Amino acid sequence: MLNSMTGFGRWECSDERYKMTVEMKAVNHRYLDLNIKMPRKFSAFEASVRNVLKEFIQRGKVDVFVTCESYAEGTVNVRYNESIAREYIDIFRQMEETFGIPQEVNAVSLARMPEVIAMEQLDEDEETLEQLLTETVRGAAAKFVETRSREGEQLKMDLLGKLDQMIQWVDEIEKRSPDVLHEYKEKLEEKIKEVLEDREMDEARILTEVTIFADKICVDEETVRLRSHILAMRDTLQAGGAVGRRLDFIAQEMNREANTILSKSNDLQISDLAIHLKTEIEKVREQVQNIE
Repeated sequence: MLNSMTGFGRWECSDERYKMTVEMKAVNHRYLDLNIKMPRKFSAFEASVRNVLKEFIQRGKVDVFVTCESYAEGTVNVRYNESIAREYIDIFRQMEETFGIPQEVNAVSLARMPEVIAMEQLDEDEETLEQLLTETVRGAAAKFVETRSREGEQLKMDLLGKLDQMIQWVDEIEKRSPDVLHEYKEKLEEKIKEVLEDREMDEARILTEVTIFADKICVDEETVRLRSHILAMRDTLQAGGAVGRRLDFIAQEMNREANTILSKSNDLQISDLAIHLKTEIEKVREQVQNIE
């Protein structure tokens, strides 16, 4: 299966204490670039998250957003510090004796003193938390790959259509090339006749000139290589997988052969076909940049 490098995925998981949400999106990139944003308390789990993502993704600039909602019940504990409260009472009694002022401390006012009543966070079950996080990441990554695959199939069909058209143009170039030589030979003979008038033509000289011309404009090797590259790209697309870099390399080679055909040609029809090839190859190169 062929995957695009752009995609989006979202997944939620929850248990009795947490609700976890992971969203991820990506654009094309030469390598795998993971940018993970999540709560600070999950920092210890970043390596696990990266390992999970690498199971699903090989290339692309991927932004991952992790949010976690804690349910209020059972996450905090109210703690009463009796020893600190006794110290406050002792101090208040000393102040009463020293300054001769009445002590008017009740339970409510005592509870307002610092550290007498404290809220403390219960210890997190890191193993359970990490398991919930990785499960959510897997779900989001699976949805992410689904969107990549759908777009990848669309790219594949469009590219295959372009390759079929390019094969037709290569066929036309190969069909036209012998006619170019024949037309050149006829024009050469006519010009020599005009110059020599009644004198006999040197057939060997004409053949030599035609051979030299044929050597200059011959694109047989280029069309054979170009056809081979087009078929190789088609096979690679059909095979699927993470083939973006290979496709990019093949497209570069295709462009090189089309350039050579255009530079060698002195025939308007072949030149037009070579320009069509170059234009279509450029479109292909742009599209394969977005394949994983």
